[in-house]
Amino acid sequence: MFRQRRRFKQLESLQDRLMKFAKEAREKASRLPPGPVQEDMLRKARRAETAFHMDDWLSSQELQPPAALFES
Repeated sequence: MFRQRRRFKQLESLQDRLMKFAKEAREKASRLPPGPVQEDMLRKARRAETAFHMDDWLSSQELQPPAALFES
């Protein structure tokens, strides 16, 4: 018996979803009192922003493969 995977098509791009999550996390953190919960929300926002920048960098046209792998 195989379970049927539930699949759905994302309506927003990964970058849009990451930036939306980061913005919402920062807004939520601004409403929280200073403390570990607020720091956790800010950490999640920074991670989403970092993932956004990494995805942007990895999908850029200027990205080149490392030269050391192709030198022989």
